[in-house]
Amino acid sequence: MASEPPSSRAFLKGTAGLLIAVSVVVILLVAYPAYRWFFLISVGIGLAVAAILFVWHKLHPIREEDVVDHKRPLGLD
Repeated sequence: MASEPPSSRAFLKGTAGLLIAVSVVVILLVAYPAYRWFFLISVGIGLAVAAILFVWHKLHPIREEDVVDHKRPLGLD
């Protein structure tokens, strides 16, 4: 019996899915004023967290000795 490729459950993929998602967000922002506040607050929180993480990693870069490369972290042989 030939194996069948796994079926994808996503109806829209790639660019089409992105365009649908963006259009739904735009429609909600235009139609309902409460969504505007939620969207603005969410984007503001996301930008604040991104800025904090950016500054943190600029001030505390990862050094080579900070990287731990355990091939067997549980010690099992």
